[in-house]
Amino acid sequence: MSVPANLLKDALSLEAASRVELVDELLASLDQPDKALDELWAVEAESRIDAYDRGETTSLSAHEVMARYKKK
Repeated sequence: MSVPANLLKDALSLEAASRVELVDELLASLDQPDKALDELWAVEAESRIDAYDRGETTSLSAHEVMARYKKK
């Protein structure tokens, strides 16, 4: 389904700030909670914390991560 030409024309005629607000609203409308996915992420997060607590994985500080990206 394509966007009706008149709707697109009207949206493009808005001031920049209004277009940004429209885009924000449209994107927010797509962000619907998914309880099953949220539960999977919670389980994964707990698993990672447990692995860290058992010494099975390590971590880096935000400074170390940023330093690595700056080198590239």
